[in-house]
Amino acid sequence: MQFFDAFSWINIRFLLDGLLVTVQVALFSILFSFVIGGLIGLVRFMKVPVASKLVGILTDIIRNLPLLLIIFFTYFALPQIGIRLSIFWASVAALTIFESAMLSEIIRAGLNAVPKGQMEAGRSTGLTYSQTLVSIIFPQAFKQMLPPIVSQFIALIKDTSLAVIISLPELTHNAKIIYGQDTNAVLPMFAAMAFLYFIVCYALSLVSKRLELRLAN
Repeated sequence: MQFFDAFSWINIRFLLDGLLVTVQVALFSILFSFVIGGLIGLVRFMKVPVASKLVGILTDIIRNLPLLLIIFFTYFALPQIGIRLSIFWASVAALTIFESAMLSEIIRAGLNAVPKGQMEAGRSTGLTYSQTLVSIIFPQAFKQMLPPIVSQFIALIKDTSLAVIISLPELTHNAKIIYGQDTNAVLPMFAAMAFLYFIVCYALSLVSKRLELRLAN
């Protein structure tokens, strides 16, 4: 019975409060990183002079840094140069920086995977470079990019747990508080975290599958 005693309404509500913060941080990070990563990937694909090389260097640096270090940077280092962020927004900023670098590579690779003849065919019909990119290249590339993008977003949701290091009141943080007060709740809280993370990530994977089917049709 001790296992189920940990699932009191107070504990469940506390866990759900943490889950809400996890989802909020993930949603903001997904939105910002998709926009920023998309722009970076596009700049690298178009081989914009100077800018392409600069963002390429920055992307490689960020991709090879631990996410935990970036979280420390946004929360502890930025205030040293006058930029003070709350725990919530420091977490969003760190995840956005890290995921933007990852997504930019996925997007660049997806665009490069489209045969070059598609661009030439589009231009030959009278479309501009931008029109060809939007109407012909990107729709084809998106089908290839969708699975790795969704996988990256699922990883992002799980990575929100790393923000426990700066006391973001997300799911892992709240579960830690519960089993910190009662050692008998350790196993139940780990089971609850596993279940809740699974539900959120599985829901995202189902949405992506439905989107893939629509694109295929």
